[in-house]
Amino acid sequence: MLANFLNKSKPINFAGLLVFFYLTFVGELLALFFDTPFSLEKALNIVTFIILFVVIFFLVNFIILKHDLTYDNSYAFFFFITLTIILLPDLLEINTLILGIIYFLFLRKIYSLRSNKRVIEKVFDAGLWLGVFFILEPISILFFLLLILAIYIHKKLNINTLIIPLLGFLTPCFIYFTYLFWFDRQQEFYSLFNFKIASSIGITETKLAIPFTVVTLFTLFCFVIKSSKVFPINNTFRRSWTLILINFLLAIVFVIITPLNSYDSFMYLLFPTSLILANGIEMIKKNSFKNAIIYIFLFGSLISLILL
Repeated sequence: MLANFLNKSKPINFAGLLVFFYLTFVGELLALFFDTPFSLEKALNIVTFIILFVVIFFLVNFIILKHDLTYDNSYAFFFFITLTIILLPDLLEINTLILGIIYFLFLRKIYSLRSNKRVIEKVFDAGLWLGVFFILEPISILFFLLLILAIYIHKKLNINTLIIPLLGFLTPCFIYFTYLFWFDRQQEFYSLFNFKIASSIGITETKLAIPFTVVTLFTLFCFVIKSSKVFPINNTFRRSWTLILINFLLAIVFVIITPLNSYDSFMYLLFPTSLILANGIEMIKKNSFKNAIIYIFLFGSLISLILL
């Protein structure tokens, strides 16, 4: 039943999944509401969370549909919603969601390189957003490799497309340094390059161990069945698929080396993971098998939110 509903990328699908998310979101907020006294600041935070999540979901859905990263369906957005629900308690930080928005604005430019239109503008914007991301989260400089590889994979590599993104990246860094220099606080800028890297992630000992294992197994399964069909054919989607996999691997490295204060760094894995899962489930012909996977993620996300 759900497989048929998600089999098309209609506005009603997006709206339905958005309603589903906010119903779980309200449940989480009610739990937080009873834990601490009500205040105006808390109310403002709730409104801010609602707005920020809407922005993130619109960006994610736009990137998927605009750049044909799946067939014409809503599977990727469904998986993104369910995986977000699993992480929901750790994502309820305004700074975390703002970083997420910047990350998706960066990815929007990365995946748009499949088109030959306004390439210089796109690589500059990608570098610009990455520069802002770097100022707020220095380890995100790792994703500069994604930008360079995207330029190479989509055959846009030349002297201009190498220099322009670097200029875009340096622009916010220069503005930030100038601001700090004016107030004699240059040390804050230099501290961006003192990367704090985690020694281990310890995923087997965390509350996410079971969801992580289940999602990993399904992701590997979907990767295998989709790659067997994609890589033998030299077309535009093969380039996009390669970029999705690189995005996935870099996000894994990012999660591993980010200091484990919380699980919010897993947010950067949600997008490529959702795309791999969606592209894999598209290859399954039996609706009963599709529905089984969909219901596992649907009820698994709700159980994880309640019990973890």
